[in-house]
Amino acid sequence: MADLKDFAEQLVNLTVKEVNELANILKDEYGIEPAAAAAVAVAGPAAGEAADEQTEFDVILKAAGGSKLAVVKLVKELTGLGLKEAKGVVDSAPAPVKEGVSKEEAEGLKASLEEAGAEVELK
Repeated sequence: MADLKDFAEQLVNLTVKEVNELANILKDEYGIEPAAAAAVAVAGPAAGEAADEQTEFDVILKAAGGSKLAVVKLVKELTGLGLKEAKGVVDSAPAPVKEGVSKEEAEGLKASLEEAGAEVELK
């Protein structure tokens, strides 16, 4: 039981970049789609209570803020887009950065983007 608690603590303390790497490993090596894994976790014992709770979120970049270059670099890193595509997302704000992600990932992305100076909204 203590091992599971340690594992849970490690998961909670992952950075956004580490979460993205974990999602890729789960998908590529084990065939587990991260969104599907989140849905399975929600469908556990508390499924009746969680039915009303939103499980997928869109991370919307509302404005780049004062540090546009830092935001472009961060969007590039977080999404895996090329530099030109990431700049396009930032230039076309308000624009979605990622869609259909878990609440934890969405909040992590929002925190990272806001730290870089961007204005972000979760839907």
